[in-house]
Formats: sequence, structure tokens, C-alpha cells
Amino acid sequence: PSSGGGYSVPAVSSRSGLAVQAALSEQGTPYRYASATPGVAFDCSGLTAWAWGQAGVGLPHQSRAQYASLPHVPKEVAQPGDLLFFYSPISHVSIYLGNGMQVHAPNTGTTVTVGAVNWGKVTGVGRPG
Repeated sequence: PSSGGGYSVPAVSSRSGLAVQAALSEQGTPYRYASATPGVAFDCSGLTAWAWGQAGVGLPHQSRAQYASLPHVPKEVAQPGDLLFFYSPISHVSIYLGNGMQVHAPNTGTTVTVGAVNWGKVTGVGRPG
């Protein structure tokens, strides 16, 4: 579909709901760098890669590599299942849930959690599928 902005935005994948549900199912799992083991530990990109993997979509395990591998959409049209990329250079990624909320593995000492998106820190949005 055209956004009227002179570019087309890829449609939201029908699998995005599966990825969202997979990520939400891991709430409370501890953060551990370079980890992607359900029920044991995840880092931010491990969670996004695993969740989309459950939906049958392969992503690299590294936030910048994920961003580079995906079509990008404007923040204003982010939809549930889209990946939100943070900071410059990119060093964090979460799965957008809609209504300004995200699910992510924040950092050491935390667990997979749902929280509000700080849009001021979002440098890009990727749309898997």
C-alpha cells in the first residue's frame, strides 16, 4: 500500500501475531548477553530473532544486522510485530505491541518485560515477514 509519501510500506506480515505471542510468552525470562534460549535467557536481539523464528521468519542474532536485513517503515506507521531499533549506532531492539508498548529484553539484571516505548530513542523500525 502506498502511504502517499512517495514510497510503499511493506504490508504487515500475517505471522506478526505469532511473533508477538512468542515474545510475550517469555516474560520473566532473564536477560543474558548473546543468549536466545526460551525459559533460560535472552538478549534483546536473541528475543526478537527467536520470536520471529517461532513464526517461521529467520533473522540474524544482532540488532544492527537485523536492522540491515529488514525493510524499514516510518515510526508513525509502526504496527504490532515490527521491530523497533534504538540508539545510534543501533544497540537495542524490541518488538512493538501497538499502543505505544513493546516487549523486550532490556539489559543485565532484568527480565523479558513489557513497557512503554521511548520514541525519542527509536532510530528505526523494521518490518519482518
